[in-house]
Amino acid sequence: MRLTIDEYCKHFKMSKEMLNSKIRAKKLNYIIEDSKTYIIVTNTPAIIEKSEKNLEEKNSTTQISKPKITIATVLTLFQKENTFLKNKITKLENKIDKLIDDKEKMLRDERDKIEQIYSSKDEQLKNILTLVNKKMRFEREKDSLDSANDLEDFKHHGEAELIHDLKLVELKEYLKSLNIKSSQRKIIKKHFLDAYDNDSRVIHRDGKLYLDFSKYDYSDLLAY
Repeated sequence: MRLTIDEYCKHFKMSKEMLNSKIRAKKLNYIIEDSKTYIIVTNTPAIIEKSEKNLEEKNSTTQISKPKITIATVLTLFQKENTFLKNKITKLENKIDKLIDDKEKMLRDERDKIEQIYSSKDEQLKNILTLVNKKMRFEREKDSLDSANDLEDFKHHGEAELIHDLKLVELKEYLKSLNIKSSQRKIIKKHFLDAYDNDSRVIHRDGKLYLDFSKYDYSDLLAY
């Protein structure tokens, strides 16, 4: 019979170096098939028995290493995969819900900002309408005066007050109309409060601060 180099070394407890040395010295019979070397040995019962035993052990190991797949195993695998997919879908749904909530919050904040801007504009419009009503009342009162001198004095006083009021702008409303941050508005307001007592440009009436852009330059106090 013939043995491979590994089989020969294992059976005769010989190193490959020694076996190759014997092959080169032509002390052993060998053949080469498909680039593989086989050693020709006598078919002794011990060798045949050992080869058959190795073959049986190899077949037994192969059978053990390949467990039989049952229907229960397949169902268990499908259940695990199904549970994994369900968990993944739940996480994706939660992420989508969070994105929707964040978008809705952003839209609400934007809406509140727009409403605040329009509310400020409405307040300015109310002030203008109030001044217009003052002028109309002044005209009616002017017509009811009997004395020409009184009429002239009243006209001069009323028009001066009206013109002055038209030029005045409340600091709080003016800051609201500016497209600036809350922290920047606080800085500007502090500038005016610091200059409250010693700066004639800061006009105060009924606990409120006013600006007169027709007479004064507020660029230093409005800086932030």
